[in-house]
Amino acid sequence: MARRPLPRILSSGTASLARGRDFARTAADSATDVLHPLLVIGRGLRILAAAGRRKWTATPKDKRGPALFLGAACVLVVALLPYGPLAALLSLMAAAAWQGRDRTPVKTGPSDAETERLGSLYEALVPYFSVPEDPSPLFTHGGDWDGAFGDYAFDEAGRVTRLRIRYPAYFPDGEAASRARVEALLHAKSGRGREYRFDWDEEGNQLDLRVLAPLPTGIAAQPFVTSPGETVLGFTDPAVVRRTLPVVEGDDPRDEPPVVWRTGPRSTEPHLLAVGQPGSGTSTLLRSIALQALRQGGDVLIVEGGGSGEYSCLSGRAGVLAVECGPGGALSTVEWAAHETERRLIATHRAHEAGRPAPEDTRRPLWILLDRPSVLGHLAAAEGRPDPLAQLQVPLRHGRAAHVTVVVAEQFDHLELLHDAVWQHTRARVVLGPASVQQITDALGLPPHTTPPAQPPPGRGYARLGTGPVHRLQVPATPDPYEDGTHPGHRQAVLELLPERQAAGPGGGEDRVTLSKALRVQPPAQAPGPSIDASEIPEVPAEAP
Repeated sequence: MARRPLPRILSSGTASLARGRDFARTAADSATDVLHPLLVIGRGLRILAAAGRRKWTATPKDKRGPALFLGAACVLVVALLPYGPLAALLSLMAAAAWQGRDRTPVKTGPSDAETERLGSLYEALVPYFSVPEDPSPLFTHGGDWDGAFGDYAFDEAGRVTRLRIRYPAYFPDGEAASRARVEALLHAKSGRGREYRFDWDEEGNQLDLRVLAPLPTGIAAQPFVTSPGETVLGFTDPAVVRRTLPVVEGDDPRDEPPVVWRTGPRSTEPHLLAVGQPGSGTSTLLRSIALQALRQGGDVLIVEGGGSGEYSCLSGRAGVLAVECGPGGALSTVEWAAHETERRLIATHRAHEAGRPAPEDTRRPLWILLDRPSVLGHLAAAEGRPDPLAQLQVPLRHGRAAHVTVVVAEQFDHLELLHDAVWQHTRARVVLGPASVQQITDALGLPPHTTPPAQPPPGRGYARLGTGPVHRLQVPATPDPYEDGTHPGHRQAVLELLPERQAAGPGGGEDRVTLSKALRVQPPAQAPGPSIDASEIPEVPAEAP
């Protein structure tokens, strides 16, 4: 059932209230600026009155009469003097203004506890930033940290949140091992349980340390404002991305910096590899990618090696060509994808030779999503079948020109089972879940500039697109809506993004497209795909089991 739009008075009420609050806040700030002198004088008069009341209370009763007489005489003398009342009033206002001034102490340096913490950091860095041959070392035991540290800040608990360190020019900051030792020391001495970012300025011999705020974990799957061919992998820090996307977290709309992966014929990173531990969120990432691909009008093939049914919500949906869990169906699906890639290449080449644009069915994006394919390879070997991953070479090598994108998700324990073609052509990489710095470096090719969290939430990790930098990443919450214990809001968000179910095709079940005749596949009516002519496809010799 289509959702009816809210009435205008309800849809515009929030904006009116927001404008009203902004106007009231601006008016209050302006009034405070204008009335600030009167507020200061009023506060001073209140302080003077309280002081006079305390003085009167402390005066003995036998001396209150003479004190009143002396005060009355002073008032009479002031009243009889020329300009006496005016001078008295000005003196009273000046005294009130002086007493009512802002007396907040200005912090000019670190406290004793902060000084002690900076001193301990300085002493800990002496073995790393000093050599015996240095005639005037910057770091010495018992030395002064003022010359080495600058631009520091602390939180309420007294822990360092920002620090700039000057180090000598002979320190080998170009070696990853040397930098890693310093970063590990600063992480341990500054306080564990937080994420730190280290920026090395090799030209200026400076190291900037700062604590990073945690990435938002409540952003659920939703229609992201992107261009065709763009996929949102997750969200990262605002300082490293120049672009923001409007998102809704709960009921709070705001802008967040995304990590956008671009695919298509002009993409430099046409395929993706996601690595993680069990429960790290790789399946969540694949579901998020599948929903975005379906929303952009692409066709999706899903091969699940775990057999847990985490993609059952996509079975039978418009645009989903197949969801396979067994080695036989996976092999047929991947073989069909390889033949489809070849067919698209041939059709596009013939169209270009004839001076015509490429056919429409060859420009429709085709997404091949494989979750834990090494399990299927093991089962296929046990049954005497060919490894399904061996058929991925054609989509991986020629998929960019044929609008075919391959996404592989695998666990750390089975990375050695992936074929060389997967490692060679998946230059967009994602690492999710708990992992050591060495594991992240091996998967992404570069170490991260931040310290990995000890207990990351699901979908938390790092991403690197091609030869770009390593970004922190938080995948949008895209759980299996049919799983018990799923957050109700996240479940509803996924259900709203799912395409409508389609009628079962002839010879196929409700949850898949039969690929036994790989060269004559008839796509569903609601998700039209390319027709395949067997005469145009070169015969591929079968591999020996």
